[in-house]
Amino acid sequence: MNNENTPAPTPTDRSLTTEGTNEAETRGSGIKTSRRRFLTGSAAAAGAAAIGFPSISVAQTTTLRFQSTWPDQDIFHEFAADYVRIVNEMSGGRLELNLLPAGSVVGALELQDAVISGALDGGHGVCAYWYGKHKAYSLFGTPPPFGWDAHQFLAWFWSGEGRDLYNELLEMLELPLVGYLTGPMPTQALGWFKEPISSVDDLEGQKYRTVGLAADLMDEVGAAVTIMGGGDIVPAMDRGLLDGAEFNNPSSDRLLGFPDVSKTWMLRSYHQDCEAFEVMFNREKFNSLDPEFQAILEYAAKAASSEMYWKAMDRYPKDLQAMREEQGVETYITPDSVLEAQLEAWDKVIEEQSEDAFFKKVIDSQRAYCERVVGWHLEGNAPKNPAYEHFFGKAPTDTSKMP
Repeated sequence: MNNENTPAPTPTDRSLTTEGTNEAETRGSGIKTSRRRFLTGSAAAAGAAAIGFPSISVAQTTTLRFQSTWPDQDIFHEFAADYVRIVNEMSGGRLELNLLPAGSVVGALELQDAVISGALDGGHGVCAYWYGKHKAYSLFGTPPPFGWDAHQFLAWFWSGEGRDLYNELLEMLELPLVGYLTGPMPTQALGWFKEPISSVDDLEGQKYRTVGLAADLMDEVGAAVTIMGGGDIVPAMDRGLLDGAEFNNPSSDRLLGFPDVSKTWMLRSYHQDCEAFEVMFNREKFNSLDPEFQAILEYAAKAASSEMYWKAMDRYPKDLQAMREEQGVETYITPDSVLEAQLEAWDKVIEEQSEDAFFKKVIDSQRAYCERVVGWHLEGNAPKNPAYEHFFGKAPTDTSKMP
């Protein structure tokens, strides 16, 4: 390092001009700096200059404990793993979600409380599981069948009023959470039964599993409803604790073992006409993250939403076919009379629950959105059944029976 009393060299100093200068000339001029000393001095100067700038350290990895509400063999847990993978890849490994299946820390129905308490940093589930906190919670998981599909439902959340209303619900209940909806789910089946359901009377008194507002709905049509997590359903049916149950889709139901306890699957229902997953995080933990990581958690939910649907469209029909051909499952189309009874039951459930001001606020938002968006969709889109029958020479329902 130069002495403080030595003036800084100017651009005309010969010590900075080496081209056309030999060592003799340098010695003769009384300047003792050789080319080697110049390079050494330059390196020292660069080192000294670097002291004036902050050093760049190797980034630390931030790890979050993240549990799903799904058994590890369920395709839903695989969907949760896809979200985790997207987050980890987008962050370049600087933010890492450590995924655990249901039961690793808490049971499926205790996930939200575990995230609130900080026992977990986040989780993957469905809003319908938390409807015990407020019935409106289920409107963000399994809304009424206003004619929309799950893609339109997610559009209401992300581009309509849904996200603001969801956050308002969290604030109203004083739940320290941050959450997003993700993953459009197709219409769910009425479920698995001992015998086909030919009329709404067949549901009377049946011990039946579902969740969220669907529990109120099926209770309205006469079933005796029990709420339980996905991993508990098949054992309960096997022990005779349930007469019928629904979970979600061909892949999940096959992996969870429904064909081992029932060979009768009723397709189509209005109890959960469309649904979406929820990704949630402890608010304090979320707020402690860099804004970049917060953005990654949100945008990963959007990216996983598309990836999940693409995978589901490939896997669901394959598993349905396998259950029919390899496991002897008979599928039936739920009669129109049962669907009509469900719509009438929805009228009663909505009217009763709308006595709560916030529930009504969400319902009114969903109604207005569907009247506009679904109305446009139905008016502008060609019907799909005639096109399918034209090109494939059969009705989409030809592989199922009527009860």
